[in-house]
Amino acid sequence: MKIHYTNILLFPLKLNILVNTHKKPHTTARHTQKIPTTRSLSECELYAPVNYDKDPQMTKIMENFNKQTQQRFHEYDERMKTTRQKCKDTCDKEIQKIILKDKLEKELTEKFATLQTDIHSDAIPTCICEKSLADKVQKFCLKCGYRLGGALTSCEILGYTGIYSWEVVATSLAKEEAIKSGINAVLEYLSKFPGLNSLPGFNIAGMINSTNFNKSMSIMDILQGINIAACDNIGSSSTKSTFCAFLEPDGVRKLAKCAREAAQVGISETASVQGSKLASIKNTMLSSNTILIASAITILAIVLKVMLIIYIILRYRKKNKMK
Repeated sequence: MKIHYTNILLFPLKLNILVNTHKKPHTTARHTQKIPTTRSLSECELYAPVNYDKDPQMTKIMENFNKQTQQRFHEYDERMKTTRQKCKDTCDKEIQKIILKDKLEKELTEKFATLQTDIHSDAIPTCICEKSLADKVQKFCLKCGYRLGGALTSCEILGYTGIYSWEVVATSLAKEEAIKSGINAVLEYLSKFPGLNSLPGFNIAGMINSTNFNKSMSIMDILQGINIAACDNIGSSSTKSTFCAFLEPDGVRKLAKCAREAAQVGISETASVQGSKLASIKNTMLSSNTILIASAITILAIVLKVMLIIYIILRYRKKNKMK
């Protein structure tokens, strides 16, 4: 590394000293102490072959390793013996099969060679088997039993389907009847309101229907409309009706209370009637299911018994004939 410092004053001498000191071995710093470099072979002697073999710990480890290795080799030899024996047995079986096959082929070839080859179709005996009436009836009983069992099962399924359809229709009719009862209960409650039924030109029964009989706000709107039409256009108090006179002090509150209670009466009556009707429908369904199941089981048992008796009799007669 060559750098010119001659243009800077007093620096060339100092820098030359710093750069060149490491090149001269006789220039050493006085404040550093020389450390002697010594090497000892004591560590290497610890792992020398003589000391290594005589170490009891290493000897124990080597013995344990040898035992484990020998045990694993022994297990491997046992497994190999078992595998070789299995392979040998399989090979012996295959060889026996091949030998037997060749022997059978040889015997069949020798036998076929000695047979006559001029066999005509007329020389083959024929046997015509005619089924008796008992066999036909026996077979018919079995087929009839199978088909009858399937037919009874189908009838039972169709019966359940019909009962379920009847239940759906009966439930809808029960709901309609419950709604009618709720409407009648609301009309009966409104008839108790002073002067409401005696108002000319207002048909309360036509205003209450299945969509608003259980809603207090709808009933309130109907009563408020009647109040506006019947009472707001009357001048003197002498011509006022009982309905308008009853509503004179705080009429809105009275109408709201009447509408709320009428709707509650309609809801209660509808729930009561519908619950009783559905309970009766459920009882009818249970009784119908019981009757249907009992009748199907009875018919099936009777038919199967008859078929079984006929089948046993015919089978017994057939065995006697064969003997």
